[in-house]
Amino acid sequence: MLASSNAHLSPLTIFPPKAHCTFFKCWQHRHESFEQAPMYVAVMTYLGFGIVTLFGYFRDFLRAVGLEKCHLAQEREEQKDFVPLYQDFENFYTRNLYMRVRDNWNRPICSLPGPVFDLMERVSDDYNWTFRLTGRTLHDVINVGSYNYLGFAENNADFLKTVADKTRQYGVGVCSTRQEVGNLGIHEELEQLVANFVGAESSMTYGMGFATNSMNIPALVGKGCLILSDELNHTSLILGARLSGATIRVFKHNNMHSLEKMLRDAVCSGQPRTHRPWKKILIMVEGIYSMEGSVVRLPEIIALKKKYKAYLYLDEAHSIGAVGPSGRGVTELFGVDPADVDVMMGTFTKSFGAAGGYIAGKKELVDYLRSHSHSAVYATAMSPPVTEQILRAMKCIMGKDGSTEGERIRQLAENTRYFRARLKEMGFIIYGNDDSPVVPILLYMPGKVVAFAREMLERKIGVVVVGFPATPITEARARFCLSAAHTRDMLNQVLHHLNEVGDTLCLKFSRQKYSPQPDLADETDFELDS
Repeated sequence: MLASSNAHLSPLTIFPPKAHCTFFKCWQHRHESFEQAPMYVAVMTYLGFGIVTLFGYFRDFLRAVGLEKCHLAQEREEQKDFVPLYQDFENFYTRNLYMRVRDNWNRPICSLPGPVFDLMERVSDDYNWTFRLTGRTLHDVINVGSYNYLGFAENNADFLKTVADKTRQYGVGVCSTRQEVGNLGIHEELEQLVANFVGAESSMTYGMGFATNSMNIPALVGKGCLILSDELNHTSLILGARLSGATIRVFKHNNMHSLEKMLRDAVCSGQPRTHRPWKKILIMVEGIYSMEGSVVRLPEIIALKKKYKAYLYLDEAHSIGAVGPSGRGVTELFGVDPADVDVMMGTFTKSFGAAGGYIAGKKELVDYLRSHSHSAVYATAMSPPVTEQILRAMKCIMGKDGSTEGERIRQLAENTRYFRARLKEMGFIIYGNDDSPVVPILLYMPGKVVAFAREMLERKIGVVVVGFPATPITEARARFCLSAAHTRDMLNQVLHHLNEVGDTLCLKFSRQKYSPQPDLADETDFELDS
């Protein structure tokens, strides 16, 4: 059971020879790119933050002497001895850095968040401290920021007829928990369908995706347990781990050497001080990481899980419905047995155009959560129209509604590969896996992040930009989320404007040369079948 002294974990260490060929056959087509920017870009990024920070301290001095008005909400004089509500740096960052660029976030939309949407125009008269609406609407802005992967955020009356019928039948809210008088037949139908879809014995659904992680993890592990968490895991996973009271150790992103070292140490050394064996060791990972666009190395993690007798918690919020030949997530993408994943979690907020989440796995696991999860016992049951929306979307994906099975999934895959390939040809640095519909474009410098977002909106392209502290200080980016609802014309329009803005703002930092021709290595697949 214990590993040898050799810390290197080669694929042959984990997989038998036959499985080794199968693994590399499926993995070689799924390249991940994390190109480093030239050194001058990092230097200019730090310099940009340094200049803005210095000006921030200078403006704080002007406010202190009364030469500049401070618009930020302040505590009353009689509260001066109270503990500050915000940390000093957090307060400084908000008033001097974030406020300068606040117009690029929280933009109000006034339409369906489909492939295009309408934005309410707003302006600020006090340097982004407050905004006022002008009354004008920006129509038909191409939406490349929403998680509408399969295009189910739609308002087609024919498609939504069953949702409307269920709203008339049950109303909008249940007003009770599942354990009391909030359990409906469509809830049980959905749970059975979810289990069938993901290939598990049983499943349970929840009304909120974030709470599916944060409230269920404390029910699974506690004091005396160990959680090994990927360093790029979502906040909901981090919060759930902290609430559990278990010991948390963080391994490097998708790094099997780091993970195996922690597993080996955990098995050999046990708990701190007492050195007793851990009650449980739980590995927590995501299917697709929403900021990086990378895909979990699932076969290798499953092999390590089995080798060290740990448990695996897989968050498929961004991957369920979005990857795999029939949209069943990363287990299908890699061809692994879903039974090898102990806890399968996912949300309905992305690919299914709805709300809520699910936990799937063995029947004993799900039955345990029904009575021990705070999200199951205390939370209001899922809204009936939301439940029906998930049912109709899942039936469409599975081909149970008479539609062409997999049409949206194939369209999303085509859009993803086309968009990523074109960006690479243009010279942008993009992160992530070729199969990931999450496409981060690295912008790096704070001034360019702001200029990029404003320039793209001028061209009626709605983008999401992310910077420090949500990303490392030198890795600010724009995150594009592709959808099956995007037409080729829409993507070409976005790419055209991206090309122009990239040239104008000098955002094409890539030093790699990409050919539009297929990789010749693809022609050697037959060698791996031996």
